[in-house]
Amino acid sequence: MSASSVATVAATSAAAPSVDACAAECADPCCAPLPVLGRDVAVPLVTGGEVTYAALDYAASAPALQRVWDDVAAYAPYYGSVHRGAGYLSQLSTDLFENSRVTVHEFLDCRDSDQVVFTRSTTDSLNLLAAVLPADCQVFVFETEHHASLLPWQDANVTYLNAPRTPAQAVETLERALADRDPYGPALVCVTGASNVTGEIWPVAELAAAAHAHGARIVLDAAQLAPHHPVSVKELDVDWVAFSGHKLYAPFGSGVLAGRADWLQAAEPYLAGGGASKKVARRADGGVDVEWHTTAARHEAGSPNVIGVYSIASACKALTEAGFDNLVQREQALVRTVRAGLAEVPAVKVLSLFGDDAPRVGVISFVVEGWNSSHFAAALSAEYGIGVRDGLFCAHPLVRTLLGSDPQDPGECGAPEAEPGERSLNAIRVSFGAGTPDEHVERFVRAVKELVANGAQWNYRTEGGRCVPAV
Repeated sequence: MSASSVATVAATSAAAPSVDACAAECADPCCAPLPVLGRDVAVPLVTGGEVTYAALDYAASAPALQRVWDDVAAYAPYYGSVHRGAGYLSQLSTDLFENSRVTVHEFLDCRDSDQVVFTRSTTDSLNLLAAVLPADCQVFVFETEHHASLLPWQDANVTYLNAPRTPAQAVETLERALADRDPYGPALVCVTGASNVTGEIWPVAELAAAAHAHGARIVLDAAQLAPHHPVSVKELDVDWVAFSGHKLYAPFGSGVLAGRADWLQAAEPYLAGGGASKKVARRADGGVDVEWHTTAARHEAGSPNVIGVYSIASACKALTEAGFDNLVQREQALVRTVRAGLAEVPAVKVLSLFGDDAPRVGVISFVVEGWNSSHFAAALSAEYGIGVRDGLFCAHPLVRTLLGSDPQDPGECGAPEAEPGERSLNAIRVSFGAGTPDEHVERFVRAVKELVANGAQWNYRTEGGRCVPAV
């Protein structure tokens, strides 16, 4: 089955509005959001009536791009088993799957020798990498990481580094830790590209240079960076990069680990089963001998999530065709709108590691004096139709540090058992991206100002650890 067959399937998708078409009423084409599902969904308000839902929780899961949805819908009737069938649909699906691998490889600007392994998520990708570490490998990870990149290394010799307060301090901290390691053997550094709490972009290239200067490798958690900013494996000189489809406008249960092949090939498969095995034979003693694949298939046992993989490739193409320069320019305008609006409210404290001048993506966390964070988020939803997130964002040590409490204190990803008005060691996070209309962030800023000035219009209570409108 040729690649042209794949193109034929893609061409049958329903035509989604183009960026240019959506920008027809804008003076500057970059001001137009990319079309996403759910952009016209109406939700009820406790105060009466309905309003178009403002989805401002992109850092958790971004809505599907209309382009992705249309591509998946066009392919769905042609769905077949991958690598296992002689029939037309199986061959076409195999081509689609492997061409998606090529698309992701190009999207990440990988080296020719790099492998693209499809996983379930960033979490799965980093757990895969943790499972293939060489013996005696030392791992270095900042406490600022999301739990997906903070926790997989616990079976290794792991060193957790304190939160830096400047990009330069991050590099210095890493260099010092790597220089002091004993014994001087294999090492891996894990670092985020953009914080899922503050949105701040980390000095990845500088950290990669420091790691390599000390004989270590580095893996980039690009879950929050890849949807907002171009990622080049070559330019950043990272050894691996991991990201999730559901944050890249492709919420169909797939992720990516891309990078150097040697550690992946040298280790036992992450999962043992069909697809990972090349040859299997019985031995005379009754046992089984297995020859495993040395390609990416070695760590892709089982029937793969073809639709999830294809959706990631579709999103990669859509973002590339839209032009990251335009996407970044538009998102930075939204960031400025939100930060300027919050700065006008003295009761609001925006959380930051590197300060106001740090480059950042569309992820901003804050606390409001006199408000329980869950109460504030509940009021935004119930009274304004705005969806944000409250809690510790699966980055407990970082949020605790930013809030001035002990980073070793326990916490929960959701809201605490605190009544409205009670202080909580949680924060509120607003996040947005390529599909966010200007009106959504403008409504958010207006709602924050009104809630702080006038209070909530409704009564709220705690139920199951969450603040909800009282009936």
